[in-house]
Amino acid sequence: MEIFVIVLVILLATAIIDLMVGVANDAVNFLTSAIGARVAPRFVIMIVATLGIIVGVTFSSGLMEVARNGIFNPQMLTFPEVMFIFAATMLTDVLLLDFFNTFGLPTSTTVSLVFELLGAAFAIATIKVIQAGSGGVGDVFAFINTASVFKIIFGIVASVVVAFIVGSLVQYLSRMLFTFDYAKQLRRFGAVWGGFALAALSYFILVKGAKGASFLDESQALWLKENTLLIAGISFLGWTLLMQILVWTMKINVFKPIVLAGTFALAMAFAANDLVNFIGAPLGGLAAFMHVQDVSDPLSQTMESLLEPVRANTWILLLAGAIMAATLWVNKKARTVTATSVNLGRQSDGYERFESIAPARSIVRLVLAIIHFFSVITPDAIKEKVERRFDTSKYKPVPSEDGEVPAFDLLRAAVNLIVAALLISFGTSLKLPLSTTYVTFIVAMATALPDRAWGRDSAVYRVSGVLTVIGGWFFTAFVAATAAAIIATIIYFTELVGLILVALLAGYLLWRSLNVHRKREKEYQEAERRISGSGTNIELALDALKADFSDAVSTTIQIVNRVSEGLMTEDRLALREARDMAKDLHKRGKGMMASIFRTSQMEEKDDSIERKTYAEAMGSLQLLLRSLRNFAGQCYSHIDNNHKGLSGFQQEEFTEIVAAMKKELSRISDSIAQADFGKADKLENKVEDLRNRIRKADKQQLKRSKKEKYTTRTSLLYLEILTECEEIVYHAERLYHHCRECYHPELSGKEKMEKLPETQPDKDSEKSPG
Repeated sequence: MEIFVIVLVILLATAIIDLMVGVANDAVNFLTSAIGARVAPRFVIMIVATLGIIVGVTFSSGLMEVARNGIFNPQMLTFPEVMFIFAATMLTDVLLLDFFNTFGLPTSTTVSLVFELLGAAFAIATIKVIQAGSGGVGDVFAFINTASVFKIIFGIVASVVVAFIVGSLVQYLSRMLFTFDYAKQLRRFGAVWGGFALAALSYFILVKGAKGASFLDESQALWLKENTLLIAGISFLGWTLLMQILVWTMKINVFKPIVLAGTFALAMAFAANDLVNFIGAPLGGLAAFMHVQDVSDPLSQTMESLLEPVRANTWILLLAGAIMAATLWVNKKARTVTATSVNLGRQSDGYERFESIAPARSIVRLVLAIIHFFSVITPDAIKEKVERRFDTSKYKPVPSEDGEVPAFDLLRAAVNLIVAALLISFGTSLKLPLSTTYVTFIVAMATALPDRAWGRDSAVYRVSGVLTVIGGWFFTAFVAATAAAIIATIIYFTELVGLILVALLAGYLLWRSLNVHRKREKEYQEAERRISGSGTNIELALDALKADFSDAVSTTIQIVNRVSEGLMTEDRLALREARDMAKDLHKRGKGMMASIFRTSQMEEKDDSIERKTYAEAMGSLQLLLRSLRNFAGQCYSHIDNNHKGLSGFQQEEFTEIVAAMKKELSRISDSIAQADFGKADKLENKVEDLRNRIRKADKQQLKRSKKEKYTTRTSLLYLEILTECEEIVYHAERLYHHCRECYHPELSGKEKMEKLPETQPDKDSEKSPG
């Protein structure tokens, strides 16, 4: 029995960890709308969500049976087998949710729990049937509660489709009623709309709360259920009257209390609905362990006791709620997941976290074709009227107290919360299991469409993000079932040794994910800063640009050095790392160019020369990073295809050129960082000497290729990388001069600069034909 004490300890430990990683992922459910709309300072939003969690955990008692008997039939399994299933489920759940949190992707804790239990139970059932020596697939499925599993899957898929349709329609009608400039319409219809919204939330709280509250007896819960509609009607009248009085007397924006109330309601629903996902299996293991204490042969005892109805201890639920609430305040991964949903639904342009993918491009083209078709057949009068109601030029978001601009307005935030709350409560009334994450995420994406938040310049990236998240949902189900089955099998055959090894591996992976998350967040924050700029302060913006330019040249030195070393030693992995660094720098360069453009717009004077300087800086930066990317890519492709490396003489010559490049690029980087532009002429001469040296090496290689036996591919590679090296040095020097014009125009020597060619001379005219 000692092994099961260790299993129980692991279950309780993973329950605490799962509460932390679970709330970090599911925070997207109830925080996205309030944070995206900046309805209140963040600490106020967090207090409201915390209260919702604490109240919600006391409503989750009746849902604990899902983990005990909702997926497998415990009466057909012995005590050790049930404990192994629970252990495999919790170890998999912790790792899977933490993986999604690290990459900022919202997923469903309900789906992960269901498929982890399914995978582990299926593995144990298969082992039992095989060991019995008789039976087939039908006997394996006898261990699984297939009706419950299919019901859960159907409810989740149906809820996603319904959420998208209803969310789009309600937001379209709401925007038609209020428009983006909703102040005037709010005085007319705000109280009625607010009364309906708050009544809906009241109904939602009652439906969710009465289902499994640990502090309500059966008669009280039944009374609430029988009189729900009456209570909802009274709530509508009461809230409408209250909202109208507040609008008349205090001129309040009725959307603010709605959003805060919706945040509370969804936080409560999350705690009530999803707490079972985190502690259901550990509490089931604890119940099984307690049951076999008075049994003479616990190892062969079947678990019929898990079929009995159970209500969890309210104090245990409150302790779980306290852990979740504390995590909500301190866990940075919760902010990462929330930021993903906020950014995908934001009204304005900005840094796009996801790259374009082919399916997203096809979907956008299809939607554009459909829009064009309806635009052609719709009368102009109707189109003009609709356009006036959806005129986004009237959307002028007001920065919050901390200076942050809302990602979308309060109307959309309110619709997000009301639609999600109503759909979840409707599904609950039909006894359909739902994923609160799927419903709230899809509603948030659906309401962004009528608001035209996904314009031509951002649609493909937003759709790519949505497809990535949805793809992650399917990935969740597959990986959850597979990983849990593998872990359950390992623990079944290796018992204590395997259990400890898997637990240690899980701990290591959790520790490692913290470093990965820190790195990703740092990169994201840097990219967001470049896109968002430095407010309206031109000095801060110029300082940020200076740091970016210097860092770009400094990173260029690192990449050139790694490529050179990798090419000399034919180290494919080092070259691949350098290529990836060059690609990443090129991607970051797009954000830098956005910063340059924004800074040029912040200049108070409309000086054509200044505008030209900014444009030239953008061009030089773009060409520098493009040449660097080509340089690293060509070298990696050559070695990756197992072609012959450079000859000894080529290596010696190229090493000297790279050393000279690093020296001049270091001077450029340091000069930009320190704004030291006093030795521009000397630097220009040094760079020109280096370029001449590279051209000479280029010509000599052409001559050598006639006399000596060089492979065609190696000769072409050497000529190509010499060309890219010259390009890199040239455009770095041009960037230096444009920085001097931006920061110290009095030193720029404009007459001299006008004599310099703004584009690089045609190399074909400079190189001899050999």
